[in-house]
Amino acid sequence: MELPWLGEHCSERTCKQLDFLPLKCDACGEVFCKDHIRYDDHKCSSTYKKNVQVPVCPLCNAPIPVQKGEIPDVVVGAHMDKDCKYNPAQQRQRIFTNKCLKPGCKRKEMMKVVCEQCGGNFCIKHRHPLDHDCKGSSHPTSKA
Repeated sequence: MELPWLGEHCSERTCKQLDFLPLKCDACGEVFCKDHIRYDDHKCSSTYKKNVQVPVCPLCNAPIPVQKGEIPDVVVGAHMDKDCKYNPAQQRQRIFTNKCLKPGCKRKEMMKVVCEQCGGNFCIKHRHPLDHDCKGSSHPTSKA
């Protein structure tokens, strides 16, 4: 070979290809060929130094600020242990919360069914003024 000092071998253990236009990783500083220059391709252990993505807590979905040089997994883990506002009861919120005001009725509806005459909240069965003995108006609108 006429120019043995030209080029460098790829630092990837499985490659070691002699590359005449080697690329230096800006995170770890090692030299790679074009096939292994991406952080994921050579499993760079220093990507957290250059990675500018903001991690999100998997429990509360809050963005977690990470300072330069910190490992995001460690910071998110610390957030989950100390500051996380995750509430497991929030996952099982009840949707049938509107209780019928008719005495003796225990039904609950997903949406409010408000009587136009008295303003009370009733279930579907007792929604009409005649069905809940409405006191809002002196004359009922219909017998149906």
